[in-house]
Amino acid sequence: MSDGRPAPAHLDAVVAGPTYRFTVLTSRLLRMEWNERGEFVDRPTQLVVSRDFPIPEFTIAHLPDGGLEILTDDLQVVYDGKEFSEAGLTVRLLRGTSDGHYSTWRPGVAYPQQPPFRGNLLGTTRTLDEVDGATELDFGILSTYGFAVVDDSGSVLLSEDGWIEPRPEGGPRGRQDLYLFAHGRDFAGALRDYHRLTGPTPLVPRYVLGNWWSRYWRYDEDGYLALMDRFAAERIPLSVSVIDMDWHLVDIDPDIGTGWTGYTWDRELFPDPARFLSELRDRGLAVTLNVHPADGVRRHEDAYPQVAEAMGIDPESGLPVAFDVTSREFVDAYLTHLHHPLEEEGVDFWWLDWQSGSTTSIPGLDPLWMLNHIHFLDSARGGRRPLTFSRYAGLGSHRYPIGFSGDAIITWDSLDFQPYFTATAANVGYTWWSHDIGGHMWGAKDTELTVRWCQFGAFSPVNRLHSSNSPFTTKEPWTFGPRAFGVISRFMRLRHRLIPMLYTAAWRAHTDAVAVVRPMYHDHATAGEAFWARNQYLLGEHLLVAPITTPEDKTSTLGAVRVWLPDGAWFDLFTGQHYDGGRHLSLHRGLEQVPVLAKAGSVLPLADALDPVTDAPSRLTLRVFPGNGVSHLSEDHGEGVPSEPNVTRFLASLTVRDDGLADLHLTIEPTTGPNPLTERKITLEIVGADAVERIEGVSQPAAAALPDAVGRVAPAVATDELLSPALRVELGTVSSDGANIVLVGLRPAASDLIGDTFALLDAAEIEFSTKEAAWSAIKRLNGLDLAQELTTIDLPPSLRDALLERASAARPW
Repeated sequence: MSDGRPAPAHLDAVVAGPTYRFTVLTSRLLRMEWNERGEFVDRPTQLVVSRDFPIPEFTIAHLPDGGLEILTDDLQVVYDGKEFSEAGLTVRLLRGTSDGHYSTWRPGVAYPQQPPFRGNLLGTTRTLDEVDGATELDFGILSTYGFAVVDDSGSVLLSEDGWIEPRPEGGPRGRQDLYLFAHGRDFAGALRDYHRLTGPTPLVPRYVLGNWWSRYWRYDEDGYLALMDRFAAERIPLSVSVIDMDWHLVDIDPDIGTGWTGYTWDRELFPDPARFLSELRDRGLAVTLNVHPADGVRRHEDAYPQVAEAMGIDPESGLPVAFDVTSREFVDAYLTHLHHPLEEEGVDFWWLDWQSGSTTSIPGLDPLWMLNHIHFLDSARGGRRPLTFSRYAGLGSHRYPIGFSGDAIITWDSLDFQPYFTATAANVGYTWWSHDIGGHMWGAKDTELTVRWCQFGAFSPVNRLHSSNSPFTTKEPWTFGPRAFGVISRFMRLRHRLIPMLYTAAWRAHTDAVAVVRPMYHDHATAGEAFWARNQYLLGEHLLVAPITTPEDKTSTLGAVRVWLPDGAWFDLFTGQHYDGGRHLSLHRGLEQVPVLAKAGSVLPLADALDPVTDAPSRLTLRVFPGNGVSHLSEDHGEGVPSEPNVTRFLASLTVRDDGLADLHLTIEPTTGPNPLTERKITLEIVGADAVERIEGVSQPAAAALPDAVGRVAPAVATDELLSPALRVELGTVSSDGANIVLVGLRPAASDLIGDTFALLDAAEIEFSTKEAAWSAIKRLNGLDLAQELTTIDLPPSLRDALLERASAARPW
């Protein structure tokens, strides 16, 4: 068990006195220590794994009163040489921030917290257990003031082999160990420094990105496998099978205790566990089992004799083996005799369902953090890619993905909080939250709510359907009626199509500290509107997601969300509608759609929905949103120890001609990396276009007769169950050396304003005379004249706004 990273900073970056020490890690990141005994720590802690930064330029001046000044390119530190205090230590930002009132940090000062426009931008919290709606979040490392402090005084130390030790000077009393992030509005820079200090986000196995099935239910082997086969028969792909606690014995002798903790298969339900796990593997499913380890190991467990003997307990005594995550002996026995044999049977990773409280015998050590730490490190045995599934345990928990957010209540308020909650966690690097999609318990059945939650899940870091053990809270898509079943299943298929993009985002999180899902202000830190765009977020390189988290309007039958679009041009994934950015607008969608927009110039790589998820796809669809931009595709073997990805860049360039047509130049650059696919079949889908004059850069002309010929062009029809119509071009087999394709004379797709607005009016549950008045105005007028006339008609606001949204659609270029 080893974390294996260096911790000490360079000596030339250290400024020290008898009871204080400053380490200038970068020109904007400081470590500030005070210890009444002059004892300082250079070893890794629970939070900090490396202080090995390049030495920045800085100067030191000793002041006449015995204090000192440290000056970097970005900060001025003035310190009186005494215990840190509001009067005795100041750090002033030398470069501007958006808030001129607070450009100086002082210890102990409670700066005004007025979200979202002023103060710390927050991070995340341990759990959403039994939360209905919003809950308080811990502070993060980003702030509108340009500075945030992290207190590492109370954390324990890590030894070379990854085990924990208390600090030599005991608890946090009499010492301070602070890290000041003072990056102004360079949020990306702050997060890069944070990950260098605390460790990178691990690269998750590729199968994590598919659909997960989870339910707290007393399944047996035949019933569970039949359920998996039903999903397959319905063409709903799954990649992870989550078996909740009833896999193990739960109805145990009350003299022993409760059945929450267990490690012994219930043979009445699963008579041959290895066979069951093998059947799941044959279906392409990774498997995780739920465990609540808090009650230790008791005499009814198959492995009790081995664990008891390892702990020096006579197995004949029947005495319980207490759960003690601070004991090396217990942890070795716990992993060796309980977990490793089950992994040999076919368990891929563990769902650690906590219940262990928040204290241990070591001051500052949270048992949840230690449980995550030991399981994650142990899961890397044998060259496997490490993975665990547990709750958040404080700063640094990004090193132990995946996060389980807990048992949320089934309400609209809970759904409405989760997009903000998920994105905001990126402020502490915690990008791999997994929610109970559809909610866990209580609440009431609401089919619309379930569909909207599943749509959010399809564009979340992890898409895991889950529910409680009530027979009424199930999440099987076919239980919600034909319309909802169709919508949910299509979004679950789309989720698997998105895996190439999601895996690229996973690599970016691992190497560049850019979260898979993140708030708008991460990429638009100087735009005030980005801080108010609470429930929309960025996904991957180029997608903007705005989930609908409130019920539909009952007259228009549309859900709505208010969105801020950054500058530039944007295309809706599902409608194909083009929007000019730099503005706010309300987007309205029926139950079958949700607003997801791609930046013009982006290229979205898509797999086939039913392809295996663990491998780089041999067939790829590139959905191109006309404009100018650069996109990436990162791939590897999907499991095992990650090394270097195989990276392909896509460059899109659009030239609009005087005749209204456009030439689109798409470059697929040669793939870099250790072992790229030598070739793959590629199809282009050009959004917003319905015809092309000719194609240059393919080996056969566009008019080739054979249906599967290279260069064949299909008309702009819907090529996916959900995605908008697009011009389809078959490139055939393209090698890893890349290609240059020019689509000459792209014709913009005609807008069907009449058909679209008629459909909106037809679905609305309002007076027919009102529909006819609006329909007359739409046929006669456009632009401002139409908007003015619609305001004179007694239309429900949601319907009027939806009509105006559609009527204001821009040409694709």
